[in-house]
Amino acid sequence: MITDFMYTTRRLVSRDLLAIGLLLVPGLANAETVITRIPTQYIAALGDPGATSGTGAEAWGLWRVDPGPRGVRLSSYETLKAEGGVAPAQWTFDGSDWWLEEYGRIMEQPEFPVPSGRYVVTGGREVTAILTVHPRGDDGVQRWELDRGATLYDVTHLRCRSARYTPAAGDNSCSPAKAQIADFPVAPGGPMPPVEGCNKQDYEVLIVIGMAEES
Repeated sequence: MITDFMYTTRRLVSRDLLAIGLLLVPGLANAETVITRIPTQYIAALGDPGATSGTGAEAWGLWRVDPGPRGVRLSSYETLKAEGGVAPAQWTFDGSDWWLEEYGRIMEQPEFPVPSGRYVVTGGREVTAILTVHPRGDDGVQRWELDRGATLYDVTHLRCRSARYTPAAGDNSCSPAKAQIADFPVAPGGPMPPVEGCNKQDYEVLIVIGMAEES
């Protein structure tokens, strides 16, 4: 999700947008579905890679803009601290809940939870599908489902890796200063590296290229 990968992402996304615009994605839209193109967004998702539906979307997040180019390199963490945690892109670092991407950049947090809706998602490989994120139920649980038999793995962008780091012990136990720069970049589809003193949660990244609505 950073600058030296943006060309490939844009090329793949442009291909899928063209398919949507010309209604060339078989079964993606029908007479009752309207597909609206949107600027590219990213969903941070959790779940069984082989699942086509499930629960737990209340723990998913949404980046409305690509967080990679807006990130701060691990080597610049001390500068980020000196600036009061305010990144050049004007987001604020939270030492108790911070994110890294595959090239070792500290990212802003996504919006939680991902808003309910019908998202056109792709992993930039072969599959484009409509992801329906349902509103929260009375129990606070959000269901999700993919159409066309797509699995979460099918619409995961393998080269975009992301993980959330939170303190494993005291408030000061988890810091980007303890991350090993040599652990990056992370291989496509691989786990993000652990950081001493931190709990880590890996998230899959889905590229959002449109919204689907009933006509």
